[in-house]
Amino acid sequence: MRTFDFAPLLRSSIGFENINRLVDLATRGEGDSYPPYNIEKVGEDAYRISMATAGFTRDELELTAQDNVLIVTGRAEPSEGEPGREFLHRGIGKRAFERRFQLADTIRVTGAGYADGLLNIELVREVPEHKKPRTIAIDGQQPTLEAVNDRKAA
Repeated sequence: MRTFDFAPLLRSSIGFENINRLVDLATRGEGDSYPPYNIEKVGEDAYRISMATAGFTRDELELTAQDNVLIVTGRAEPSEGEPGREFLHRGIGKRAFERRFQLADTIRVTGAGYADGLLNIELVREVPEHKKPRTIAIDGQQPTLEAVNDRKAA
């Protein structure tokens, strides 16, 4: 029996409840996994993407949000090096990258910070008033407060 691992999908999709879009992303594959990152929920409607960008400076990183896509780009500029500095082993990877995150219509990028080799991108879910749940009057009568409280207690 064949099973599907949806974990790669959930790592790069934020704010989606639509499984069809996740399945569409699964068929494309994720590709390169550099640089590593975390997506965490930090509040009721707040999220954070943390990317490990060791070796990059703020000037070498660029964030672009356009058409529900967040693009994080790292340009690995050649280092001038210091005279007399010779590496015997270079294990800290610093190569150019472009990472794309598909965002839901209700997700907005609110800011970013860079500290200790981590790029932290703050996101918030903003649901417009016309998309929020609302009570519909039956026969033009709004439900009484007592009826609403009785339903919540049940």
